[in-house]
Formats: sequence, structure tokens, C-alpha cells
Amino acid sequence: MNVRETFFTIFANMTLISSISGIRGTIGGTPGANLTPLDALRFSMAYGTWLLKQHQSVTVVIGRDARLSGPMIQQIVQQTLIGLGINIIDLGLSTTPTVEMEVVRQNAQGGVILTASHNPKEWNALKLLNSDGEFLDASAGNQINALAQQLNSISFADVDALGTLIKEPKALDHHIDAILNLSLVDSATVAKRSFKVVVDGVNSSGGIAVPALLERMGVEVIKIHCEPNGNFPHNPEPLAKHLTDLSNAVIDNGADLGIAVDPDVDRLVFMDEKGVLFGEEYTLVACADYVLKHTPGNTVSNLSSTRALAEVTQPHGGDYAASAVGEAHVVALMKKTNAVIGGEGNGGVIYPELHYGRDALVGIALFLTQLTKENTTVSALKSKYPNWLMRKDKITLSKTTDTDALLKKIATHFSDEQVTTIDGVKVDFPQGWIHIRKSNTEPIIRIYAEAKTTAELDQLVTAIETLVATD
Repeated sequence: MNVRETFFTIFANMTLISSISGIRGTIGGTPGANLTPLDALRFSMAYGTWLLKQHQSVTVVIGRDARLSGPMIQQIVQQTLIGLGINIIDLGLSTTPTVEMEVVRQNAQGGVILTASHNPKEWNALKLLNSDGEFLDASAGNQINALAQQLNSISFADVDALGTLIKEPKALDHHIDAILNLSLVDSATVAKRSFKVVVDGVNSSGGIAVPALLERMGVEVIKIHCEPNGNFPHNPEPLAKHLTDLSNAVIDNGADLGIAVDPDVDRLVFMDEKGVLFGEEYTLVACADYVLKHTPGNTVSNLSSTRALAEVTQPHGGDYAASAVGEAHVVALMKKTNAVIGGEGNGGVIYPELHYGRDALVGIALFLTQLTKENTTVSALKSKYPNWLMRKDKITLSKTTDTDALLKKIATHFSDEQVTTIDGVKVDFPQGWIHIRKSNTEPIIRIYAEAKTTAELDQLVTAIETLVATD
């Protein structure tokens, strides 16, 4: 389950999940239990109707990753919205951040991204955007979920008021242009470094988008798994255990670094010149370190992200703040604190100078500029940052467990420490922290812990396991 999601309405056997940012599930099966054409239809109807309640005229930008089900779902969504009288700008194969930026560039009223992020190929999703090109908040999401259950109240347009469809083949070019025009991105200097970079595009949109950016920056690109055919060659979540091909390719080609993204290109990880993963938690840390050196300010990540971001923020005179888990929560807190950069520890970089959305492409451009200006290697850069170890685990509960009461018990037990309860329970200690969140889809609690040593991690997790066992 993707920890970004913050609110769930669960249908049938839990392979169809409706959240505040859209709907996702497995393709095929029966309506209401999986992501079938009928489910795509009804949520498209609900989203379109919600937009029409707010705007006299509506245009929606739509793009997809390379999943096998993408073309089918896209046709259903587009034609349903056209039937409601909504105009469509079709980006075709695209990335999540590209769609987000195109909503703003086109002055559209909304956007739909057809991607299930890091989930396997049998999954797909409709991720819904507002007119700012940002994920919906809880209020909007709840309104759309309610409309999806009241289809008889939805009215389609007559034949003279149907929407139109135009294709926009240059959206990625506009996205890359905007990145290269950022003051902290120096493509000319990067080109002089003559980087050799291996890219794992997991046979999705990143196989097109990442090489396109790198080539514009004068980088030699070695492609693996960059054919956007939707047949993911490994688990698409960009974790070390899934990226052995990338590690081998970096070593075999004597590359300066490797880059991996998830299927919709909003998560980013780097591989150093030795074939060792830089660490998904440290993607944001490194980019923030570079940005803060040139534009001091505040930073934001979620409660489950590494403490290292706070530790690189403070020497630059900024303040760090932690939000509840979920991109919408991170963005809201970034705006509130006027943060110069933020994101999530899963490799998500949000740079407001470009837009308020996780964007692997801008993360790549900032990182390469940082490497060039500091005249360093990826491994040497990593060695300068605080070395935290993180563990992500879960505990299965009895179906009769009162999870809210359990979380309250945990918070009370650690009341002498710094406790945060805006999203589950997070306990901060001098030498680490532990974050416990309940799942709304299964009887488990998720545990995220960070410490300096494996022994300290064991102690943190064991303390929670003991409390659960005595509940």
C-alpha cells in the first residue's frame, strides 16, 4: 500500500481503492471490486461533474504512464468527460509532473494522470488534479467520492455541447525547457563535466523523459529498460533490491552514476559510481542541501522521512517542519511555511520555483548541477551527510484490535519524549525516532524507524512490538 495515500474508502475485496486523490485498483474482474471500465466511467463522471459545479467551461489535461491498460483507461476517461461537455488536452504517454505543469500552462481547470505509481503492472489509477495542477484536498476528494455513488444525479451534455479533444505532443519539451531555465540549473556547466549516466526507466515514461532531459544537459546516456512498453522488467518501486541491473550497468560501463525512477517519474533514486544506491531518503536531502546554499529558507518533508533533512536545513539558517504523510499535506505545509524545497523520503522532490509537485526531472537537474559545482562524485557527496539507518516494518493485529486505542496507549507510554499525533504516533528520541501509523485497508500497523545503528533500530521496533503484544 502506498504510504502517500491518507484517506481511503474501500470497496469489496480491497483491490479497488478510492482516495482523496483518485481511484486505483487491479485491472479486470467485477465492477466495484476491481478497476474495471465501469469503475473508470463512474469516477470520470463524478470528477467531471465536480469540475462543472465550479466552472462554466472546463478543460482537463490527461496523460498516462506506459502501463498495458493505459490506452484503454484513457479512452474511457476522455470520452466520458467529452460526453459531459468537457474539453480534453491529450498528452498521451507522459509523466505525473508533466501533467501537473501542463494544467497550469494550459490554464486548464483540472488534470487526470493514469498511473498506479510504483505498483505492479496489473494496477492502474486515476489521479485527479485541481486547477493549480496539484492533488485534491480531502474536501474535494470526499465530494467526488460522494458523486460516484450518486450517478443518477449526473447529467450529460447534448449533442451540440459535447467537449473537444486536442493532442499536445510538446508537453515534455515545455517541462524540460522550464527546468533548464531555472536559475539553480546550469546545463552548460554540467555539459562540460561530460557525465556518463545509466538510466533505468522501468519500461515506462521515464525511459523517454529522463534521457530527453539528460541529453539536453549534455550528458552521455546509457539506457536500460527504457522501452515504454509497460512490461516492467522488475518490481517498479525504485528500491535497492530491485535495481541490481542498474548497479551492474553502472559498474560495467564505468558510469559516473545511475538514475532510476518509478513508472510515472515522480520518485527518484541515484546509484553512485560504485554501483551502490545513494538512498531514496537522501535524494531530497542532497537537492535541498544544494538549494539551501543558494536560496536559504525553510524545508518540509513528512513524518516518515529522514531526520537528515532537518540537519542540513538548520546550518543554512532555515527551519524544518514535518507534515502528515501524503503529498497534499506536504504541499500545504510548504506553502504555510514558505519552504524553498520539500518532498517525501521516498525519492520525491518538490521544488516550488518550478511547481508544487514531486518531480524526478527537476531533482535530476539540481543534483547534476550540484555534483558539477562542487566537483565531487556521488559517493563523496553521500559521505558528507548524516548517516541515518531506516527500517520500514509492519505488525499484523487481531481483527478485534482497537487500533486507535492502541495508538493512544503508545503515545501515553512515551509521553516523556517528544510525541507527534497528527498522523498516527511519532516519537522522537535524541538518537532516532519511530513512527507508527494504522492502515485503513487491513488489520496492521506500519512502523517506520530511524537510528544510527542496527541495534538502536532493533530497540525501537522491539519496544513497539512489546506494547502491541501486551495490548
